[in-house]
Amino acid sequence: MPELRVDDRQWSVAPGSNLLDALNQNGVAVPYSCRAGSCHACLVQCVQGLPSDSRPDALGAEQRQQGWRLACQCQVVEDLQVHTFDPQQDGRPAEVAAVDWLSTSVLRLRLTPQRPLRYSAGQHLVLWAGNVARPYSLASLPEDDRFLEFHLDCRLPGEFSDAARQLKSGDSIRLGELRGGALHYDPDWHTRPLWLMAAGTGLAPLFGVLREALRQDHQGEIRVIHLAHDADEHYLAKPLQAMAASRANLNIELWTPAELPAALAQLRLVSRQTLALLCGAPDSVDAFARRLFLAGLPRNQLLADVFLPRG
Repeated sequence: MPELRVDDRQWSVAPGSNLLDALNQNGVAVPYSCRAGSCHACLVQCVQGLPSDSRPDALGAEQRQQGWRLACQCQVVEDLQVHTFDPQQDGRPAEVAAVDWLSTSVLRLRLTPQRPLRYSAGQHLVLWAGNVARPYSLASLPEDDRFLEFHLDCRLPGEFSDAARQLKSGDSIRLGELRGGALHYDPDWHTRPLWLMAAGTGLAPLFGVLREALRQDHQGEIRVIHLAHDADEHYLAKPLQAMAASRANLNIELWTPAELPAALAQLRLVSRQTLALLCGAPDSVDAFARRLFLAGLPRNQLLADVFLPRG
């Protein structure tokens, strides 16, 4: 059976074992979130030997050459020595600039990186609070060079959100892998109808995409739809409505679950050129997507990032 080694620990594993499970089940705490190769929280470095990798496209060529792999996507097929991601050594340092509540359940976290971070609207970043890691979408834009902004859903207990509640201005935090998901703004979309549909804190990256579209003077219709658990959880309602007041082509719609079936039934495409960007929990994104496809939206004109529950 293959031998797996981390630091001074070594043990045997069954051939074909998932690397993430083999590490966590034997006391080597490797964080994870999506188990789908998207969040990059489970990044590990293979020092000797290589696993079988089902997502070789998930990392860049330079990272792969250095031995980095996503543990959730790898199977142990030979002896393997692994270096787990150490946020103190491998992460980028940042400082908490501010922590405040946007609603009763949405915590806004603003961070100042020690070195400027190059990113685009719609990307997400792995954050480390001590030894707890979680990927979060950026709600800020590169032009907001004073801070990086994240919106944390704190309705349910969670290791990272619980730790984030205790953070205060001046505290240290580490930044992990920066990733680009499906969400972005393309200047070639300048005149096309743009629908941004979010559930919960799925609004965070779309808030960045919206402001990027406005910054580039998008001329097509922009329709922003936010589905929240109740009316009090439309946590960006005021800034969104302020933007709409000064832009004739921007419309804001605030939905709750009770209104969802009727609101979806009334969705009609104004143009076959419409582009739809979706973000949120799987059931909400699926409901949005099904209705858009029934309304005639071509599948290649829908982009989505799904916030998958841990596990």
